Amino acid sequence: MSDLPKVAETEELLKETSGSPPTRKTLIEKLDNWDDWASWDEFYRTYSGFVFHVARKTGLSDDEASDVVQETFIGVAKNLQKKKFDTSLGSFKSFLLNQARCIDRCADPNGVALEKLWEKEWQDKVMDIALRRVRALVSPRQFQIFSCYVIKGWSPERVKKELGVNAAQVYLAKHRVGRILKREAAKLAETEQ
Repeated sequence: MSDLPKVAETEELLKETSGSPPTRKTLIEKLDNWDDWASWDEFYRTYSGFVFHVARKTGLSDDEASDVVQETFIGVAKNLQKKKFDTSLGSFKSFLLNQARCIDRCADPNGVALEKLWEKEWQDKVMDIALRRVRALVSPRQFQIFSCYVIKGWSPERVKKELGVNAAQVYLAKHRVGRILKREAAKLAETEQ
């Protein structure tokens, strides 16, 4: 096995999935009920930070990004009320991006293209969710080894020295945790779009 950092391999694991954060159909369906405040709250908590983060990365101020979040979620609510989101017509990711188009009107024209930034941030969100799931499924020690070697890109020698493990433990953690990460990312893509 190569001693090169494996950060790119982790990114590839997620590229093999569709790259969507958890857009559970059941949550979207619950939004049809305007009195289900718990579902609307969960929906807002799930996506508002994401939209805000993307808006800030386009060069908007905190206030402008907050306005984008507000406009986006008003648009989502109006379109869901009119039944304008249909999973057979496209992904929720694309629907949400279309609702957040006001970012384009406000953002720095020299900034990153919105679609490209949106996709990257969406991938990062998938990684974050998948890693949190994996952390709960493996031992803290295995996750620590995996994190240092794969995510942080440490060399096997550094992992061995810093964590007091042998090379076999490093490669075993990479293999086992990586397999679980790939499975969890695939689940996100398959069942929660």
